[in-house]
Amino acid sequence: MDKLQLDEELGKGNYGTVKKVLHTPTNVFMAMKEIRLELDQAKLNGIMMELEVLHRAVAPEIVDFYGAFFIESCVYYCMEYMDAGSLDKLQGVGVPEGVLGRIARSMVKGLKFLKDELNIIHRDVKPTNVLIDHHGNVKLCDFGISGQLEKSLAKTNIGCQSYMAPERIQGESQNNLGTYTVASDVWSLGLSMIEIGMGRYPYPPETYSNVFAQLTAIVHGEPPELPEDLYGPLARGFVAGCLVKRPEGRSTYQQLLDHPFLSDANLRDVNMVGWVEKALIYKEQQRDEQRAKMLAQMRMSA
Repeated sequence: MDKLQLDEELGKGNYGTVKKVLHTPTNVFMAMKEIRLELDQAKLNGIMMELEVLHRAVAPEIVDFYGAFFIESCVYYCMEYMDAGSLDKLQGVGVPEGVLGRIARSMVKGLKFLKDELNIIHRDVKPTNVLIDHHGNVKLCDFGISGQLEKSLAKTNIGCQSYMAPERIQGESQNNLGTYTVASDVWSLGLSMIEIGMGRYPYPPETYSNVFAQLTAIVHGEPPELPEDLYGPLARGFVAGCLVKRPEGRSTYQQLLDHPFLSDANLRDVNMVGWVEKALIYKEQQRDEQRAKMLAQMRMSA
């Protein structure tokens, strides 16, 4: 800890706080997650799973892991600092089709790596768990609930319900352990793509605050689609292949990588750096507007 200089708080993740720190011997900024160990066994298992995945998952589409250490009742682990933050904070500016394709390709490659090389399913795919930097690199993070696959099946049902595939929700409602395949992560990928593209969660607003309505819409409603006025047939077809209600009908990772939407010819000239700059400016403008509104309300109440 004496070699780390604390900077700003980046957010609160699963079971702990994430801070930006400077590793003074190397002059490298890192994201340090601090987790108090006054936790139950399930949460401790989640911490150990995330540490194991980060240690083993060395790929361009997964955040780099620098190491972990303990101090009294806390565990700290240091990861690559992605200086543009998570995608949910950037999507409001609007996401052109090419940028969406580059994001999708990185996510699919990362998820395929976890499955093929580590035999792991992520189980919590959503825009908040996808990080980006100023260079336009896109990487997956947050592996606290990743599950080992047994003959390509995962046998526990945890994760963010809003992005769960229909078969996971049904398994949970029937009080079984929801045996499911990596196709459930493909569904979550499809929903994430639409949220990133639209700038909001894909299901109707009336489902936002009502969990039952939200889960009913996922299981019984029609799958959402990318808006036709913003995206062409390639992008829409790619996402549609992720959001087939029956898991066996969904695209596989290899089929997604082979889809023309993710081809080099289609994505070669995408200006990711320019988009990230524009998105960060927009994010700052939104923050300034919110501050101004709060100050105005405080003056009025005073």
